[in-house]
Amino acid sequence: MKVLQICSKPPLPEIDGGCKAMNSITQGMLNLGVEVKILTLSTQKHPFNSNQLASDYLNSTQIETTYVDTTPNPISAALNLLSSKSYNLERFNVKEFDNKIAAELTKNSYDVVLLEGLYVSMYLDTIRGFSSAKVIYRAHNIESEIWHRNVAESKGLKRWYLNQLAKKLEIKEKLVLNNFDGIAAISEKDKKKLVEIGCNVPVDVFPFGVDLEKYQSVALTNKNSIFHIGSMEWLPNQHGVNWFIDKVWSVLSKKYENLQFYLAGKNMPQKLKNAANGNLFVLGEVDDAIDFINHNSIMIVPIFAGSGMRIKIIEGMALKKTVIATSIAAEGINCSSGVNIIIADTAKEFIEAIEQCLADNQYTTSIGEAAKKLVASSYDNKVIVNNLVEFFKQLN
Repeated sequence: MKVLQICSKPPLPEIDGGCKAMNSITQGMLNLGVEVKILTLSTQKHPFNSNQLASDYLNSTQIETTYVDTTPNPISAALNLLSSKSYNLERFNVKEFDNKIAAELTKNSYDVVLLEGLYVSMYLDTIRGFSSAKVIYRAHNIESEIWHRNVAESKGLKRWYLNQLAKKLEIKEKLVLNNFDGIAAISEKDKKKLVEIGCNVPVDVFPFGVDLEKYQSVALTNKNSIFHIGSMEWLPNQHGVNWFIDKVWSVLSKKYENLQFYLAGKNMPQKLKNAANGNLFVLGEVDDAIDFINHNSIMIVPIFAGSGMRIKIIEGMALKKTVIATSIAAEGINCSSGVNIIIADTAKEFIEAIEQCLADNQYTTSIGEAAKKLVASSYDNKVIVNNLVEFFKQLN
């Protein structure tokens, strides 16, 4: 089987959840003997640097990139209000990349073209014009749902503007769904939502998976610690962490003098950097996310907007962490509160959950052990990618 994988950002290095989700599929297909070619956009936030990649990856994927500046422009953003086009999507619409896709499909024949996310969906017409391959849309989330939830977290003029973006994005998302040959949703909840908004092409669920051999837990360095890791350019992460510091950490830090809170993630806002103090450590981007997770104790995921699946929760679970997350953060994961995760939706619930973990080491250990078992049974990347390839084959 030959697959052309088209991405809105380079899958490597794995600097955020989206990159991890794309690379897990790439590696899984390569391991199954699928011939994979990658065409990807690169941006100022996600630049492509071949020097950071192993030679065997470059050779096996023959990855090619096109740079696009996706920085929001006030003038073009304002003019877009007069258009029916989605400003979110149009920033990723590049003629050079369109030409590169056409040239590749003219030169080589593929069985499947895998579009990684909504931001490369506008290249569908070109793909259809130059190839008879099955075109699969991998829905990392319901994009418009994320933006509608961002609206709910905003106020004033910003709220109005984000609402305009969300409405246009929702229209485009609904219109494109039935133009694919199949859709690979990342969660059962997203699959139901896709059907609800009008999807009638084959759709099945293929969650994010991990290579369990890479997730080996080690002895804790910071036993009396809580931590958060995630890309801080993503608004739901910013909102959630700011809320946690204001409503939860402000209480816990006074009550537990030895408790430490570690924040990690790329593009850390200055406001959070300024919040660092004696027991609040703002690290920014870390060299090794697995090492960072391994050496800290309780993972907190206070997300109040989002869709799809929080990959960092799966990674934390794979490393036997006790994860305390909001209901929205845990959406898409087949977990049970009090068994393999702890769900907390209010400041009071977060405080109580963290205090219970601090007081009962046996309780936190049991949660972490059960979390690891869940990942092993439901989120093994080998099984997930094998099922995805079978999905490709079954499409007529």
